[in-house]
Amino acid sequence: MRRAPAFWGKPAGLEAALLAPIGAVFGCMSARRMTRPPRARAAVPVVCIGNFVAGGAGKTPTALLIAGIARELGRRPVFLSRGYGGREAGPLAVDPARHDAADVGDEPLLLAAAAPTVVSRDRPAGAVLASTLGDLIVMDDGFQNPSLAKDLSIVVVDGGFGIGNGRCIPAGPLRAPLPVQLDRADAVLVIGDPAPALAHLDAALTAHRTPRFAGHLVPRDPAHLAGRRVVAFAGIGRPEKFFDSVRKTGAIIAATRPFPDHHAFTEKDAADLLSLCASEAAVPLTTAKDGARLPALPVTGEPAQGQGRPEGIASRPSRRAGAVAVAAREESSGALGRLARMVLILDVALDLGEDAAALTALLSGALARAEQRNQARASS
Repeated sequence: MRRAPAFWGKPAGLEAALLAPIGAVFGCMSARRMTRPPRARAAVPVVCIGNFVAGGAGKTPTALLIAGIARELGRRPVFLSRGYGGREAGPLAVDPARHDAADVGDEPLLLAAAAPTVVSRDRPAGAVLASTLGDLIVMDDGFQNPSLAKDLSIVVVDGGFGIGNGRCIPAGPLRAPLPVQLDRADAVLVIGDPAPALAHLDAALTAHRTPRFAGHLVPRDPAHLAGRRVVAFAGIGRPEKFFDSVRKTGAIIAATRPFPDHHAFTEKDAADLLSLCASEAAVPLTTAKDGARLPALPVTGEPAQGQGRPEGIASRPSRRAGAVAVAAREESSGALGRLARMVLILDVALDLGEDAAALTALLSGALARAEQRNQARASS
């Protein structure tokens, strides 16, 4: 995936104006699609975590947080993802011991470390399988997809980016016209410190009476990075957010290297990063999502050199077994394998602060209404 154009995040200028007619057509088409009635309803409640714009906003940490809250409410959450970047069409239950990012995508691997996870390009078909694995579906992305009915839609917004220039793709980052999306959003979660660009969105939220929550991404274990020289690299929607998080840990950033979202790292990428680390006397540092796209490490029973790796990444075993294990060792001896053994992971968690109780109440109420609806449907 290419990186988002820089003009998407600036006040509408010449480039946006030239692309505005195409954006208007795209907006009309996406609006018509979003307003279609769903063709299926899952046997269990569905909570969708989406965003208004193309690119990263913090959906995966939000999905993990919602699953954690659901457990506290006595639920058994299961994640449903399209599996962007993976070859498997699904429906398929993700097994981190057998699947890698090339199979199912990077995000499902992270989710599967926390709860059962299903990937499926057909959301309703995936929901059928997911319903057998838990009693609540947490859908990572899919807000603009009308195929599966949703009981609660939480839209995540990057506080520093907002909705960009407010125009539809390709003139801007919006996936559909904002009013159409707001009509289907039950709540908005702003992650990070709000920038002036968020004022337009705040006005729209007030007009639509859409609840607004705030949260921050907090490093889980920043102490091991304080004072260390690092080369920070990331292939996510907005790499600058990751670099800012690294600075807050007290790490000394020797260099940064941004890559496109969901970037598939090559041997050359790895060799360049390792060379840069050597010249800067630094260690490589990346996100958990990027770590999921590095080669699986051989099964040794020992932790990886990168002690910052979260569960499900550092200890993720190779899919290969038997005689093929020799090939796996040869593969991991290349630059990618060396990078995988050296890299540190900055794992983050979403902290809602004072808004945690209100979001829990919102989720609890939505689940209660969904249960009442399902009971009424079953008795009719």
